[in-house]
Parts: sequence; structure tokens; C-alpha cells
Amino acid sequence: MSWFGMRATQMVDPSRALPGRTETMPVPQRHTVLGTPLAPPYPAGTEIAEFALGCFWGEERTFWQTPGVVSTSVGYEGGYTPNPTYEEVCSGRTGHAETVRVVFDPAKVSYDTLLKVFWESHDPTQGMRQGNDAGTQYRSVIFYRSPAQKAAAEQSRTVYEKNLAEAGYGAVTTEIVPAGEIYFAEDYHQQYLDKNPFGYCPDHNTGVSCPVGILPA
Repeated sequence: MSWFGMRATQMVDPSRALPGRTETMPVPQRHTVLGTPLAPPYPAGTEIAEFALGCFWGEERTFWQTPGVVSTSVGYEGGYTPNPTYEEVCSGRTGHAETVRVVFDPAKVSYDTLLKVFWESHDPTQGMRQGNDAGTQYRSVIFYRSPAQKAAAEQSRTVYEKNLAEAGYGAVTTEIVPAGEIYFAEDYHQQYLDKNPFGYCPDHNTGVSCPVGILPA
């Protein structure tokens, strides 16, 4: 079976990663729902948070519907291949995770609130998959951009892991790592569920999320 037909559930060795390319992916100027920039520069006073939590179509919509969020976009982060294509990411040979970039106004929504959205929008105990979506690109990751974000992410993981363990669930597999370069996904992936209202991600539609009833208030 070719690499492009596999669902890789182990991270690729950097020496075997695809080479990628120097050309960047064209990025639409404006968010189709919010009307704000997808790429920098962002409005003054905003901050960036980045999360990987399974298929990015539905998860991007969850974040753009969160009050205080100024802009969202989707891309590939946490791997080795520069400027990968979606097909390359799905091959498992880039090391990237499907990632949502969230640009937010900290005066209107806190990073802690975004972390709550993150934890409650997926099952963080599934390792290299979400629901029926299997592969390293579907792993759970918080990419922090400051010491404050790192501390908040680690504290939140401790709380959620305790609640999940008490409810009989497995260990949280979410990675908390420094943000690197995010490579924007293709135009058709940006705000996908606004452009395709009847589109779906299997994990999003089947309700794979942090189990209800054991979440901290």
C-alpha cells in the first residue's frame, strides 16, 4: 500500500518526512463569516491561540462562533514538511496536525475560555485519532505562544485529566508544545462549513467530544 493510502498512527521520522516546497499556499484576504483578515497583520490588541483537535472543518466553526473571537483559519502545524498540501498531511509523512488558528480579543474572551472550548469540543483521550478519523493529523495538541498560555494549558489539562480519570476514562493524550510555523491550508478548507453547509467531518457529526457530565464548571 502506498503512503498516500495509509492512515499513519505513528509520527513519521523527520528523515522520512516529505520535502515540501518553498511556495506558500495562497490565503484568502477575508474570513467568509467574520469579514476579518485570515493572515497577519491582525487588529491591534488581539492575540493568537492555536489548537489541534481532530478534523478542522467543524472545529473552526466552533471557534468562530465563540464571542470575542476576531478571526479563525485552518492550517497544518507541528510537523516537518514546509508548505504541505492536504493530501501530503493525510499521508502521515509530514508530521503536521490539522490546526485551528484563533485570533481573539482578550478584553472580550479569555484564553481560559478558549481552552474550555478546546477540551469540550473533542475527546482528548484518543491518541492519534478522533472518532472514525485515524491518523497523526487528528491528534490533540495545544500550541502555546507565551509562558502564560503554557501555564494555563497545563493547569487546564490537569483539571480535565482528573475529571476524566474519575469518570473511568483513559489518560489524556493532548500534547502541549510551543507553537511553530503554521502553514495555511488550501482555500477550500477555510471556513469550510460556511461554504458547504451540508459538509461534515465524521468525528464532528457523531459527537465525539469530552464526555458530558464530567467537565469542570
